[in-house]
Amino acid sequence: MLPAGDGAVLVELPCAERAAAFHAELLRRRARGELPAVREIVPGARTVLIDGLVDRTPAGRARFARFTRELASWRIPPLRHGSGAAVEIPVVYDGPDLAFVAAAWGVPVAEVSRIHAATEFRVAFCGFAPGFGYLTGLPAHLHLPRRATPRTQVPAGALALAGAYTGIYPRPSPGGWQLVGRMPEPGGLWNPAREPAALLTPGTRVRFVGLGAAS
Repeated sequence: MLPAGDGAVLVELPCAERAAAFHAELLRRRARGELPAVREIVPGARTVLIDGLVDRTPAGRARFARFTRELASWRIPPLRHGSGAAVEIPVVYDGPDLAFVAAAWGVPVAEVSRIHAATEFRVAFCGFAPGFGYLTGLPAHLHLPRRATPRTQVPAGALALAGAYTGIYPRPSPGGWQLVGRMPEPGGLWNPAREPAALLTPGTRVRFVGLGAAS
């Protein structure tokens, strides 16, 4: 646990699963009014940032200091999977890296879409670009390397895999992930006029619905 500025603390966890469980526990306790009022709770791959103390009176600062001291003694329950409604994302599985992914997984090309669409994902954290969620869910034996040479331009809506993560590019950008499909209408991933602006926020369950698959 590291101080991250005035009224902020960065909590480091041993793995992504523990970070997600800690983030979920923070949200539960905040909903019950058990936390100091802070503006943001931001998960990362193995960290959670608690930032922006709202009550900066001496009493508010004292409560925040007490809270940070108590964090080390928290007993965090395992992450609960399968609770709450899932966001369904329609995709066409026709990406240019399907053959590579199929070979890496040791399955026919058509099986890639079936495996991926049958997996329940969860948004672990957001980053890289507004609206880009890092989704976990694929078992370890299906994790993939990044491309040896990144593409200079990946189209908006591209469905991509790298390492432990699945993601959808919300806008055109360079990228080095393996492209397996596309979301036909990616505009809903990020909308600054909406609250929240991102469709895929940390903790959200996600299922992909195949609109077509390579054979």
